[in-house]
Amino acid sequence: MLLLLPGPVQTRPETRAAMGVDIGPWDDEFRAVVAALRERLRVLAGGREGEHVALPLQGSGHFVVEAALRSFVPPGGKVLVPVNGTYGRRIERLGREAGRAVVTLPCPDTAPVPPEAVAAALAADPAIGHVAVVQSETGSGVVNDVAAIGAVARGAGRRMILDSVSAFGALPFDIGAHPECDALVFTSGKCLEGMPGLACAVARIDRLGEPGQAGSWCLDLADVYRYALAAGWGRFRFTPPAQVVSALSVAVDLHEAEGGSAVRLARYANNARIFHAGVRELGLTPYLPAEQQGPVIVNVRAPDDPAWDLQRFATLLKTRGVMICNFYTTETPGFRVGCIGAVAEEAMRYALAAMRSVLDEMGLRRREAA
Repeated sequence: MLLLLPGPVQTRPETRAAMGVDIGPWDDEFRAVVAALRERLRVLAGGREGEHVALPLQGSGHFVVEAALRSFVPPGGKVLVPVNGTYGRRIERLGREAGRAVVTLPCPDTAPVPPEAVAAALAADPAIGHVAVVQSETGSGVVNDVAAIGAVARGAGRRMILDSVSAFGALPFDIGAHPECDALVFTSGKCLEGMPGLACAVARIDRLGEPGQAGSWCLDLADVYRYALAAGWGRFRFTPPAQVVSALSVAVDLHEAEGGSAVRLARYANNARIFHAGVRELGLTPYLPAEQQGPVIVNVRAPDDPAWDLQRFATLLKTRGVMICNFYTTETPGFRVGCIGAVAEEAMRYALAAMRSVLDEMGLRRREAA
């Protein structure tokens, strides 16, 4: 099956093979793998030795986003959340449910968040201490200029939390060049092309206070750090997804062998260009114009035809060996196709041919959006 999802993604056979080995999570050999992987992830993020640390956490991206909000924004503290898609809205909810005072900056989901709008919001409310922003908004496919937003936060004397969940390993961001960034958070199952189940924050050590501020033992990144200092860098506080960690170590090997983030980004961007152009040739309407289209997912607006049915479309694609999301994440209906994972342009062209066949089978005559 060809997975064209924004995560979990298509993986390489070597990565999948690592999942087939039983592992004792407290074994010395595995602890060495964990310790080495933490350092490799820190370096990949641009983290500086002695200034930054990689803090792994069991769970999905939402777990580590919430952990960062709880660990770096004090209870009742104000955080500005620019929202130009579904995952910005999810940060908004995570912050509120964690008892933080969320200030929402609503933006259209068809363009990046304007850094000047962030600057204006910070100037209007001196009590805001943090900006929490999504790098790659996989609700619509747009990419935010988080380096520019970080510079705005730094200039205003504020801090930043970066949701790089669907960007890390491909899109650039050097945390070492952004002292305003308390934490960059990501997961194993997106652009690193590992298996889902492990999240991580690369964080500034000097911004990690004493454990307890988070209000959650499981989601306390300061506690993750203090435990590692006491027990060793290869230890998790609680039972880790050991096979997922092992597979991620292999996936990082493959990431390095491919040529690193820049080469991976080029492959994904080419996938997205091919698919964006291809759906237009099929008569469909991409959600974003080409100049705003990011490399991670292409969102397509629902055809204006009574025969359109997303679940049937996804099911018929699956019979042809292609899996896409069977739900939409924008205010107007559509479908999303991931351009990341261990796939290249031939996979995108195969998917386009399969979609043409499915659209014909469904009898769709009006394929443009309303």
